[in-house]
Amino acid sequence: MSNERPKTKQMPKQKFGFSKPEYIPTTVGEAIKLESQEPSLNLIVQFKNKDSENDTTGPPINISQNVTTEQLQMLINSLLNNDEQLPYSFFVNDQEITNNLKNHLEGLSDETTLSIYYQPQAVFRVRPVTRCASSMAGHTEAVLNCAFSPDGKGFVSVGGDTTVRIWDIYTSTPTHTLKGHTNWVLQVAWSPDSKKIATAGMEGDIRIWCPQTGKQLGSTLKGHTKFITGLAWEPFHLNPKCVRLASSSKDSTIRIWDTESCKNLMSLSGHTMSVTCLKWGGEGLIYSGSQDRTIRVFNTTDGRLVRVLEGHAHWVNTLALNTDYVLRTGSYDHTGKEYDTLEEAQRVALERYNDVKAKSKGMEVLVSGSDDFTVIMWNPSVTKTSISRLTGHQQLINLVSFSPDGRYFASASFDKSIKLWDGQSGKFLGNFRGHVGAVYQVCWSSDSRYLVSGSKDSTLKIWDIKTKKMEKELPGHADEVYTVDWSPDGERVASGSKDRLLRIWTV
Repeated sequence: MSNERPKTKQMPKQKFGFSKPEYIPTTVGEAIKLESQEPSLNLIVQFKNKDSENDTTGPPINISQNVTTEQLQMLINSLLNNDEQLPYSFFVNDQEITNNLKNHLEGLSDETTLSIYYQPQAVFRVRPVTRCASSMAGHTEAVLNCAFSPDGKGFVSVGGDTTVRIWDIYTSTPTHTLKGHTNWVLQVAWSPDSKKIATAGMEGDIRIWCPQTGKQLGSTLKGHTKFITGLAWEPFHLNPKCVRLASSSKDSTIRIWDTESCKNLMSLSGHTMSVTCLKWGGEGLIYSGSQDRTIRVFNTTDGRLVRVLEGHAHWVNTLALNTDYVLRTGSYDHTGKEYDTLEEAQRVALERYNDVKAKSKGMEVLVSGSDDFTVIMWNPSVTKTSISRLTGHQQLINLVSFSPDGRYFASASFDKSIKLWDGQSGKFLGNFRGHVGAVYQVCWSSDSRYLVSGSKDSTLKIWDIKTKKMEKELPGHADEVYTVDWSPDGERVASGSKDRLLRIWTV
């Protein structure tokens, strides 16, 4: 080895091979000096709509590299001739621009036109909850599930004490205690018109209740031989009368019921082990995940099996559709507005459904989470081949949940973390770490800007999607948190725990 001095090109770039750190002036004088030294480089940009990438908006524009997101907002609003300023998020090469454009120009040529993709955000904003407004006692065993009604006015909880309880969320007092189940009540589902509640439990029976009177509607739906693992109402835009209800059970069947005549319309079999989760999609298909490692897609008009999705190496635990939120809330938006006729409400529900689908290139995307530590994305109404397989979790995946606008989804795992993914491409976007126990439940705020999680460690945590950081920790429960829900109007979060209490959290 020679002792000659290395040539310049062999030397490391700058010091130790790192690029030079950004120089930040500390005084006004230094800032003026820097301004005079640094020519304000311009580049040509072309705005494009992220939801339909071939559409260009306006002509190519010559702008400074130091442009901020606020200035980009003003630009796009004037290009789109918006009467009022609407919020947008901006992306370059799938990376969101958080403060200014200059930070995202690494390795891009000055010669080419830069494409900036924009996406409209929810106009209304949900404020993250910060405190416990009330602690509601009543259940004598663990609270296993709870849900706000689609119009945001009602709230119901079910538990291990065999009761179903309806609460007044404004006064935090119980309005009705519904008795009839003989074992733990595991599942609860509001019909999309907020006029019926379906509950199901360990004994395998399903009961329909009226939330106003607290009385049972019709007779008990009997047919399953083992406990019920999922309930799903027919989407509002397919049938605004909200008559049909689907249920899945450990007896490996799915049944569709008529809740008015209380008859079993059809029984869908094919799974060889317990059915763990169930979704009724907006295309009129039912998706069921099972411990036999498959997801089956059934047609709801004649009960025919459409296709079988195979890809998981272990039990399928959870399913989520990018349209889940609009299917759950039907025609109700965050204001809880009522419509005069069923036809008008149905039209609004269909519009809301199509809006979310349009953001995913017109697809109804399904994601499944499994005991094999992976998440798989599917386009199940069209093909049985998966879109992508997402790895990264170290333990089984307990829950996957799409944001209301369908742009993101989160996966919660027993490895104590939550991962955030892109709802179209499946690209990994971030990790939410902070829980010291398994994460059981996650729920999105209705503007898709926040996520709340409930865990075995007895806390709830609020996460900010933009900064990918924890916004707030909410301790208070004395034991594991089994269920969380965020009201559709964004005003409150409810949590139910093994400590037998329900807590309502507000701003």
